[in-house]
Amino acid sequence: MDSQTKAEPMRVLVTGGSGLVGKAIEHVVKQEGGCLKGEQWTFLSSKEANLVVLPSQRDNLRINDNVLQTSHERGVTKVVSCLSSCIFPDKTTYPIDESMIHNGPPHDSNFGYSHAKRMIDIQNRGYFAQHGRRYTAVIPTNVYGPYDNFNFENGHVLSALMHKTYAAKKEGTPLQVWGSGTPRRQFIYSLDVARLFLWVLREYDEIDPLILSVGEEEELPIKDAVQMIADALDFKGQIVFDTSKSDGQMKKTASNAKLRRYLPDFTFTPLSEGIKKTCDWFVNNYDIART
Repeated sequence: MDSQTKAEPMRVLVTGGSGLVGKAIEHVVKQEGGCLKGEQWTFLSSKEANLVVLPSQRDNLRINDNVLQTSHERGVTKVVSCLSSCIFPDKTTYPIDESMIHNGPPHDSNFGYSHAKRMIDIQNRGYFAQHGRRYTAVIPTNVYGPYDNFNFENGHVLSALMHKTYAAKKEGTPLQVWGSGTPRRQFIYSLDVARLFLWVLREYDEIDPLILSVGEEEELPIKDAVQMIADALDFKGQIVFDTSKSDGQMKKTASNAKLRRYLPDFTFTPLSEGIKKTCDWFVNNYDIART
């Protein structure tokens, strides 16, 4: 969020604007009246602002050198970064909360990625201590929704399962699900994440990150989510859980107590409803979906 004068609007830049969360934010801003008077929103995709390309390769995009440093130099008053629940220690007690980020090493499968995400929190604290910048981060749990990555191999868990179910129905084959289906997860609909993002941008003044999640009581086994997907896509075939594949972490229970202290009345989209909406979007937009 850029600084504002009487002659200029409050400029908000959303990177990753063509992805899962970016598109959800765009929907809330443009279709749910989320844009307030005096705000100017810009949504950029990786093709327009690729933050993983070295600055020497894209000299016109100085921000690639260091996103937070460039934001500081340009007078950006607020940066909200998106972390991941994989940053939490592999061996820990549950539920996990915001204070536990740096309490031990993350799971080996996400070691490098997790530490890179952790460093955003370290940088945010440093920019506040040295420059008074209110740069912060949110930690969504498992996000799903339209414009997700539905690829079989590297898509998010629900989106990949939606694509697998769609394909199994079309081909008349059993639905193959990796693992036993017993690991438990908390899922949050992308539009809920987007609505919370806007609140964080405007109202959340802490530097400490904030978990965005449904409550602990909403955590459920993967196999229950699989059945919801099957129902949403009217899949009547056999569902086979391949126990020769790894289950991964059995649980990652996150506490949303801090979020609830701020927003006790926020209503999350029920999982079955969100899955139905996402499945409908995937079927109707199969040609443009990331598969």
